Amino acid sequence: MIRDPEFDAYQGFVLAAKLYWTGPMFQELKARYEDRLARDHKGLPPGPERVQALIGDDTTTRFFGFMERHLQRMKYSGRLGLHPAHAVHREAIEGQLNAPVPAGMLEIDPDFRQPKYYSSIDIHQHPGGVWSDEIAGVVYERGARSTTPLMSKDKDLHQRFTDIVLARKRPARLLDMGCGFGKSTRSFWEELREGEVVGVDLAAPCLKLAAQDAAAAQARNVRFVQRSATDTKMPDASFGVVTSTMLLHEMPPPVIKDTLQEAWRVLEPGGWMVHLDFLPPDDEFLTWMHYGHGRRNNEPFMEPLARMGIDGEMERIGFTDVEIMPFEEMAGALALQGKKWRFPWTVIAARKPAA
Repeated sequence: MIRDPEFDAYQGFVLAAKLYWTGPMFQELKARYEDRLARDHKGLPPGPERVQALIGDDTTTRFFGFMERHLQRMKYSGRLGLHPAHAVHREAIEGQLNAPVPAGMLEIDPDFRQPKYYSSIDIHQHPGGVWSDEIAGVVYERGARSTTPLMSKDKDLHQRFTDIVLARKRPARLLDMGCGFGKSTRSFWEELREGEVVGVDLAAPCLKLAAQDAAAAQARNVRFVQRSATDTKMPDASFGVVTSTMLLHEMPPPVIKDTLQEAWRVLEPGGWMVHLDFLPPDDEFLTWMHYGHGRRNNEPFMEPLARMGIDGEMERIGFTDVEIMPFEEMAGALALQGKKWRFPWTVIAARKPAA
């Protein structure tokens, strides 16, 4: 919506700085860790705590963390940050978001109360969160374009994930939990033209944008509803597939458990639950990096998700065919692991046994 060369130049600089941080800075930090590890194990057992003991006070570590924290702040704040730049166009954006959509496509609950874990944190440093401002969904959508700076345009990661999900089952009805502004949902309703897709999310501003995009594309098989993933109010056994994309790591473990239980409830026998999220690999340096990212980027539940043993929790509920596998968000991404900083994308899948 914003057409301003100065804004584009500023955001381009932030992205370029992120790419430098992702590549050369990451490689230097990893080299320092490997050098310290080779010279002095300090008698510590392997794990992210050992990495912290070896290089936690290193100048490069401190600068790396400073860059990560403040580049994200620069992206959103300041005169040319995403939030102020969009706020100038608030009236026009709000008018577009509140334009009519087809009947039944959007359901906003005027009495909805946000859970405290969600409303008390500006997740990934988005000012005020993605729920508290009418234009927050639009700001979030623009910011998401530079969240993963290594991403190529080879094939959209959401379509890659959709392919994985639908290879397991092509359902008549699919529920997308934590659908945000609808990017994760779109590839499903585009592929399942004869089916029904429902997206639920806590944030009304994101749901409004999702509905506007779907309406503009003349979609007729999708609806967006303001509900919690822990209490969708959908009928029992009413979906063949339940999905989420980048949702679980934004929840504390008790809420994750409730979300898994809700997925079990709404799944039909033989249905699949498939989540795309982040779990670090069995590598102490990359795990340490992942935990540090969560602390620096206002994502405090990343580490608890990694430590909770989600596979065991799914099995406890009753799921079978549990599978946790690395996800390649773009061609060749897994080969970059350990060479450049990247999110540890992971597919978390399980099946509700047939009756």
